[in-house]
Amino acid sequence: MFQKDLLKGKTIFITGGGTGLGRSMGKRFLELGANLVIASRKLDVLENTARELISETGGDVLPIALDVRNYKEVENALGRCVDTFGQVDVLLNNAAGNFVSPTEALSHKAFDVITDIVLKGSYNTTLAFGKHWIQKQQIARVLNIVTTYASTGSGFVVPSAIAKSGVQTLTRSLAVEWAKYGITMNAIAPGPFPTEGAWNRLLPPGLEEKFIERIPLNRVGDHIELANLAVFLVSDQSQYINGETVTIDGGEWLKGAGEFNFLDVLSPGEWKEMERQVRQANKN
Repeated sequence: MFQKDLLKGKTIFITGGGTGLGRSMGKRFLELGANLVIASRKLDVLENTARELISETGGDVLPIALDVRNYKEVENALGRCVDTFGQVDVLLNNAAGNFVSPTEALSHKAFDVITDIVLKGSYNTTLAFGKHWIQKQQIARVLNIVTTYASTGSGFVVPSAIAKSGVQTLTRSLAVEWAKYGITMNAIAPGPFPTEGAWNRLLPPGLEEKFIERIPLNRVGDHIELANLAVFLVSDQSQYINGETVTIDGGEWLKGAGEFNFLDVLSPGEWKEMERQVRQANKN
């Protein structure tokens, strides 16, 4: 399905597009013909990434320094995109922040750091771009990157869980409200996709193997797998998908949700003993 010109003529704006998963998705968009705008607060990182992506793909990349917490900066960034490419077709809210900590050890400022980037940043960009599209009567797409715990909650990452849950609710709410304007809203909930920054901040040393054991496929995700899913959801092949959160985690959250899923540690001999116990209990 990934034809070379699948995204030809589309301009895609990615927040947090200079590194990690944002960079990987951006590269894939370029390979399939899109124009790319990458935005974050670190212009030097963006400019270096832009040079690399242009060299690797031959596509057009516009780096823009942007603090998504500042609505006026978002409006200015949108204006630059329109001036450069004529219009923006897709907004990908990918900018995020997170850290692992007992909640009682956090200050209120720690909450603000995460929720301002993830939740406030996402509604700032979505509102600015949405108003622009509605005024221009332009068909467009928004794709939000959330997490698997946006639906369930999770201890030790409470600011992120709050913020990502809010972004997921934003996705579902505006999917209904803005569909009449031709604007669709969807989200991706990635499981473990190692990146140099997030992986080092979120995974305590020595727990890598234990972490992977929680995934039924017994491996972490490859960036191209996430990038291809993002391509599908921003392409014209997914026009009737609206308001959905697509999980891509190798089955991790389902394994954690099932009450008896931990029994996968039993050996064949232990299962036989379990069977013996059940038969004995049934006789009593």
